[in-house]
Amino acid sequence: MSLQKEWKPALWILAGFLACFFLPVGMARFDNAVLEAFHLVKWYAREHVLLCLIPAFFIAGAISVFISRGAVMKYLGPGAGKIAAYTVASASGTILAVCSCTVLPLFAGIYRMGAGLGPASAFLYSGPAINVLAIILTGRILGTEMGIARAIGAILFSVIIGLLMEFIFRNEIKEKSAVEMVMPTEEGERSTWQNISYFAALVGILVFANWGKPAESQGVWAAIYGAKWFVTSTFGLILAAQLVFWFKVDWWKMVAIALPTAILAVLYPNQPLFAFSAGVVGLSIVTATANDQTTRWFDSSWGFAKQIIPLLFFGVLIAGALLGRVGHEGLMPSQWVAQAVGGNSPMANFLASFVGVFMYFATLTEVPILQGLIGNGMGKGPALALLLAGPALSLPNMLVIRSVLGTKKTLTFVALVVVMSTMSGMIFGHFFG
Repeated sequence: MSLQKEWKPALWILAGFLACFFLPVGMARFDNAVLEAFHLVKWYAREHVLLCLIPAFFIAGAISVFISRGAVMKYLGPGAGKIAAYTVASASGTILAVCSCTVLPLFAGIYRMGAGLGPASAFLYSGPAINVLAIILTGRILGTEMGIARAIGAILFSVIIGLLMEFIFRNEIKEKSAVEMVMPTEEGERSTWQNISYFAALVGILVFANWGKPAESQGVWAAIYGAKWFVTSTFGLILAAQLVFWFKVDWWKMVAIALPTAILAVLYPNQPLFAFSAGVVGLSIVTATANDQTTRWFDSSWGFAKQIIPLLFFGVLIAGALLGRVGHEGLMPSQWVAQAVGGNSPMANFLASFVGVFMYFATLTEVPILQGLIGNGMGKGPALALLLAGPALSLPNMLVIRSVLGTKKTLTFVALVVVMSTMSGMIFGHFFG
């Protein structure tokens, strides 16, 4: 036996043994942190996998299969005009208004299809950060100036971070562009307007199924929330018709999906997840077996799911153990965070940004969390820093980004978000703190 080859496995075994030997089981904070980790994973599985991730996987799979590489290269590729590329990337993220985890399959899809690193990074940041409803809610609850600063900061961040990523890795981008220029740019199987309609139906399902409940019970946002499942069902019927007429799926298969979905919706009107789950299962079975093009769609979507879901759940588990759920504590006492981010010092803004990128914020939950932290003494500068860093990144999110971009690009992206959030918080705190 060679000691030189075996010392690393021996160290890992020793480290594992010592960790188990000194495991602080029985300590109240540790036991509570373990429970919080599983509570957060349970909540994430119930609230985000079916409604957020699965529609996102289907969209990402459709991008990979049905959008031609030429179309992606034209609007988002390294050779595309910067104004057009960054406008498309930022606008797409704004329309989707998804959380930091739901954006990942979509980001992976466009990046693998040839989108440039800069526009893809802009899309990655803008999806969770530029959420119109969240920005409005921020202005109403945390103050108009905070809402305006968040909106301006998020829009500028998406473009600046994309441009900086493009500049920092310009040599790699040139090599990638040279390779992709010689690759064939096959045409899509449907016309442009058919593709637009098809993706509009998929995005409509994703957006309206996840439409958050507004703070007020009246108004436009409340009316949309009240009709969210009717609108989602309408987009589902449009998608079914497209599958029949454009994808040549047998009509009776769509009826077989629609009937149990409608029955569950009528029998359990207060449990829309039942009907939504039936629709998802039916769509998965049909796309996996109908014909060649739908099978390729399902296989691509399943490929994204296999890559992303394990990393997300592992990240959510760790985040829950460290920080707990909203209103609960993990290993890190929330009082430490509140004390560390008081005032407007560079350290307070940095800590707010740094902690924010590791926390997981579901869509719209960052506002009540900030409201509680401000009530406990958090400065306005650090509050904005957390608003700009937190919704766009999380520990689960970073694990998946690394699997797509690699360690170096992921660390650079995270560092840019933290540094820019810190600087923005300091400037805002100086004028409004």
